[in-house]
Amino acid sequence: MDQLKDVEKVGIRNIETEELIAVYPHKPEGTDAEIEKAVRDWFYEQDCGSEEKMRDKVVEPLTEAELKSLKSNQS
Repeated sequence: MDQLKDVEKVGIRNIETEELIAVYPHKPEGTDAEIEKAVRDWFYEQDCGSEEKMRDKVVEPLTEAELKSLKSNQS
């Protein structure tokens, strides 16, 4: 599968709306399963109610447009 391996940034996205909910602040490393676990664990640490919120969310790479927007906001 390797959808998450070797990407610059990953985030949490709503399955139905495809809205980007959160951007994982660290470089994704490891297998897809390891990256997904790390991102979900990080998200849970942000808010104790996050586990319930993750039911309709997925971990996915950021799109080129999202990466560009993120970089311009950091400048």
